[in-house]
Amino acid sequence: MNKTVQNIALRTLATLQAKINGTPSLTNRKGSYAPKTVRKAISQARRDIEDLTRARTLALKAENPKQIQLQDIFTIISDDAHLTSQMNNRKEQTIAASYEMLTPDKKTDDRLTGIISDLELIPDLFGYMLDSEYYNHSLVELSVEDNTPKIELIPRRNVVPDFGRFYPDTSFDSFLEYRKAKEYKRWLLEFNSGHLGILNKAVPHILFKKFAQSCWSELCEIYGIPPRVMKTDTRDPDMLDNAEAMMRDIGAAAWFIIDTTEDFEFAQGVSTNGDVYNNLIRLCNNEMSMLISGAVVGQDTKNGNESKEKISMEITDRLVQSDKRMIENYMNSLVIPALYRIGWIPATTSKFKFTAAEDIDRLFDMTVQIMPHKKVSDKFIKEKFGIEVEGDRYEIVQPTEPTQPEKKDNDGKTEKGDKLNFQ
Repeated sequence: MNKTVQNIALRTLATLQAKINGTPSLTNRKGSYAPKTVRKAISQARRDIEDLTRARTLALKAENPKQIQLQDIFTIISDDAHLTSQMNNRKEQTIAASYEMLTPDKKTDDRLTGIISDLELIPDLFGYMLDSEYYNHSLVELSVEDNTPKIELIPRRNVVPDFGRFYPDTSFDSFLEYRKAKEYKRWLLEFNSGHLGILNKAVPHILFKKFAQSCWSELCEIYGIPPRVMKTDTRDPDMLDNAEAMMRDIGAAAWFIIDTTEDFEFAQGVSTNGDVYNNLIRLCNNEMSMLISGAVVGQDTKNGNESKEKISMEITDRLVQSDKRMIENYMNSLVIPALYRIGWIPATTSKFKFTAAEDIDRLFDMTVQIMPHKKVSDKFIKEKFGIEVEGDRYEIVQPTEPTQPEKKDNDGKTEKGDKLNFQ
């Protein structure tokens, strides 16, 4: 008991010291919720619309909802290559974006920006925030292992965000109310979309796509090996048995032996080339592109054009900007206060903000256009475009105001000439 109290006192002292000195406190701390999760096997049986309807009904129950079946379906459909590509294209634009901490007077807080950038878990944290929109929610737990900050996702099938429940073992009805725990909003962070998730809308299209691919593969097998027909005397049991044995054993052999009274030929194979399946697969892919990216991007079109692709990229960019705004809200309202409470960052009034991406091509064109009229510093050109420049290529001589030569009157006195008028 004394040792436990001593450990708590040491952790509290380390946290207070971190808050005072502005240095992160990385005292080892194991997770409280993630280790309690009992791992269960996910059925890989073929899913259909009936399974989806049943999973949605269970997730939306009024009294005791559970997301076990729905999250299992989400896990299975996440293997789709097209869906994975669309999700990663949108997520990576946000995760790879640069960010900074801004003080109330809109100046960069370099010190705090460096502290947060040094946390290796930040990219994973951004990913879990974005995944909450696809999977309905993300409940993560922070910990420290070997003086290294760690982050771990609580399995979504074990969490019911509607009531704030965590089921260590999904086979039983016993649960923990994680929102009432002392770790909540400190070591335990929740990102909740408030709906069943974007993947809930993608499930039917992926199920139809899997069905079309399966049928198309069967068509390829039938088309590649056409049916074989053998004519024999079916009234003779011996000849019928021999014919059946030969048809069964011939396999891929290029030769066979038949009686003179028998006849062997290949039947007419399937004449279709599978366009019906190809069209269904293309439709499903286009629907997933519209759902994730807001438009059918270039690699998904047979004949694209520049104007269409620009519009599609602008639509996707607006969705990415929305993702960034969501992360900024989570960071400022939840994550930054939590990191301060556990002693990973010092007290601060700075706000998390993604830096605005500059259009370098457009900025370069504007710079070239203004250079004949205004002087552009070498430092600006080097910082913005990475071009080493020094001085001007030639000096521009400023024109002087022209005047007439001096004239003398009859008395020999100097008389100034009139200024030239260029009007």
